[in-house]
Amino acid sequence: MLTELFHWFSREIQRPLVLFGFAAQFVFFLRFVVQWFESERRGRSHIPVAFWYLSVLGGVMILIYAALERNLVFTCASVLSLGIYFRNLMLIHRRHARVQDRRRQRTLIADGENLEESTAVPPPEG
Repeated sequence: MLTELFHWFSREIQRPLVLFGFAAQFVFFLRFVVQWFESERRGRSHIPVAFWYLSVLGGVMILIYAALERNLVFTCASVLSLGIYFRNLMLIHRRHARVQDRRRQRTLIADGENLEESTAVPPPEG
């Protein structure tokens, strides 16, 4: 039994696609390392944006592996997971854009500019 398992492992590990699958799992695992490191650095639980980018990269790699292996279960799971990862990135970037816009507005107000004047289209010359 152990001999058969060893021979199976020896054959499988030589396949380039299996090595790619291991690389995909490693990239996916790195997201937890990044999250752990950042949480330790802050002294509280925190999920950095890099976590989601690693999730997308690892998820795409796992999707490729699963599709090439013709594994329907992992292919479907990868597609659904990627939807969640992309949605989180959309929410993060949408919030970032709102924060940047508020900062810009506060700067204009602090500089004494009228917001309507600073965003208005100038009248045509003529």
